Amino acid sequence: MSEEKVSVSGGQLVDKMKELIHEGNVRRVRIIHDGRTLVDVPLTLGVPVAAATVAWAPVLAAVGAIAGLVSDCSLEIERVDEKEKDDPDGPAAQQSAGDATRD
Repeated sequence: MSEEKVSVSGGQLVDKMKELIHEGNVRRVRIIHDGRTLVDVPLTLGVPVAAATVAWAPVLAAVGAIAGLVSDCSLEIERVDEKEKDDPDGPAAQQSAGDATRD
């Protein structure tokens, strides 16, 4: 699993989240403002693009509301490596099972 941090303006936040959802290899996104985590969004792997847009509409609406309140923020992005994505019993699958039981 790899992590990266990206700074975005409030106006770019929704577009960046849509882009990350469509990429398909993103595991989790945290929206951070002034060192505090505002939202921690776990993303599901393997959701078709059309379904992802519909399924994530409420999350994108919440992100849009946050974007209206903050001028600049950071995104912490966790990505799944390709070999982890292909391994059904690997760490990514085990983490997904743990996320499902917490909800």
